[in-house]
Amino acid sequence: MSAHNSHQDAESVNQRLVDQYTEIARLAGGLAHEIKNPLSTIRLNVELLGEEFGDENSPSAQRALKKLAVVQQECQRLQDLLDDFLNFAKVRHFKLCPTNLNDVIGRVLSFFAPKAKESGIEVIEYLDGDLPTVMLDPEVFHGALLNLVINAQQAMSGGGQLVVRTFNTADGVALRLIDTGCGMDKKTLLHIFDAFFSTKSGGSGLGLPTVKKIIETHNGAILVQSEPGYGTQFTIKLPVPARISAESNEP
Repeated sequence: MSAHNSHQDAESVNQRLVDQYTEIARLAGGLAHEIKNPLSTIRLNVELLGEEFGDENSPSAQRALKKLAVVQQECQRLQDLLDDFLNFAKVRHFKLCPTNLNDVIGRVLSFFAPKAKESGIEVIEYLDGDLPTVMLDPEVFHGALLNLVINAQQAMSGGGQLVVRTFNTADGVALRLIDTGCGMDKKTLLHIFDAFFSTKSGGSGLGLPTVKKIIETHNGAILVQSEPGYGTQFTIKLPVPARISAESNEP
């Protein structure tokens, strides 16, 4: 079999996989929407029931209100889970454009600054001013990076430092986030990018898998190193668009 035919076969397999994933994502998204509709009705009726008991001070009415509050909390948890799942499962059509990675990081850190101050977190920036342009969907990448920053903040419940660094690599650029939080053991590290795996109470376990999916769709990679008690380091590697040399235009 020629190299050309092998390439065509590989492209055909890849396209079939993409088509299969698209169909699965469509069905999963449709199912999630079908669940959201009756869930909204349940939430509304629970609120109305709460209003019915609102003016009563009898012990039985107060017990009923407490039970309704539990139902409301669980409905909200399901609503949040469905929203996270829809965000994870949907087929994304990115609008990639030449982007300065440092600019996106700057926007994220500016948005995060009030939360960092409130949480006692010092943000230290080492951003390389000579980074080449990368192809990103700035808004989607902003969301993924913000997710990582919020994760770091949650890992530093008593305050700490978040180091943000960008630098050139042999075949692209890299972004490194280092926190001084609680860190993760080896068992947790093996599963942090698995869907629905979470160490947080009430967490959906879809935040980091969504981040990984976004990075990989940008033809990048995300790596993590961590140790309990010593913090966590995430490294995002992104390729630089190939430049057509002047020689390639010669006849």
